[in-house]
Amino acid sequence: HDYVLFFTNAGRVHRRKGYLISEAGRTAKGTAIVNILPLEPGEEVTAMVLTREFTEGEYIFMATRKGTVKRIALDALNTSRKAGARALVLDEGDDLISVLKTSGNDNIILTTEQGMAICFNENDVRPMGRTAAGVRGITLMDGDQVVGAEKAQAGKCLLTVTENGYGKRTQVEEYLRLAEDGSRQPQNRGGKGLKNYNLTEKTGKVAGCCLVSDSDDVMLIENGGVIIRFAAKDVNIYKRGAQGVIIMRLEEGNRVIAVSSVTGEDSGEPESQETEPQT
Repeated sequence: HDYVLFFTNAGRVHRRKGYLISEAGRTAKGTAIVNILPLEPGEEVTAMVLTREFTEGEYIFMATRKGTVKRIALDALNTSRKAGARALVLDEGDDLISVLKTSGNDNIILTTEQGMAICFNENDVRPMGRTAAGVRGITLMDGDQVVGAEKAQAGKCLLTVTENGYGKRTQVEEYLRLAEDGSRQPQNRGGKGLKNYNLTEKTGKVAGCCLVSDSDDVMLIENGGVIIRFAAKDVNIYKRGAQGVIIMRLEEGNRVIAVSSVTGEDSGEPESQETEPQT
């Protein structure tokens, strides 16, 4: 009975009840998304958010590939329009890649393909209407793009994974700047950020990131269709500028395309290529 909010790369959002999507086994093909949502040609679902109610005081935070961010009140998306609704106006050539449900005072981490990251408070982004275009979240270097966004929760680590299967955990506090009074504070929105990963030809570019605790599992997916699952605590913790270690061995020509955290209580494990990281 939860609502599933489907966000597309074109900046549109569709609302559907969870029970309207057929339940199937892990190895089933599933239902084609075009049979559930009226997508335009070339339009793809890039993020999903679950909510039981559209509570006042909660927000949806969106990030695009070119570093634009936008915050909108959750209840502004409570629309039953079958054709979906506009959630974000995108610049030409930009795509919506990440969507988070926030409390109104969360710190947000954006990570980029070339190994940069920025952490700022969501209140640096004022709430906007559905047709607004958003504001700059991070200033990107030439050729760089945002690959992920996460809420920076105290006591957790940011797991960053590269295309060639390297990865590391870094404590969230590493992404906060040291203030004059000795406290750790988020940066201001729109800056260039801090170095997040020491990339080399061996590691490849950053493929994605996720926030993890020691009790979580991690799933990695490569473009050949292989999935592995392992405990997040098996990945070593390093500083922001470290290179990390191999956590997934790939066949020649393949690359990691997605990373996601899974709560440790979830016992439904996929068939895997390997059961734990290789160091």
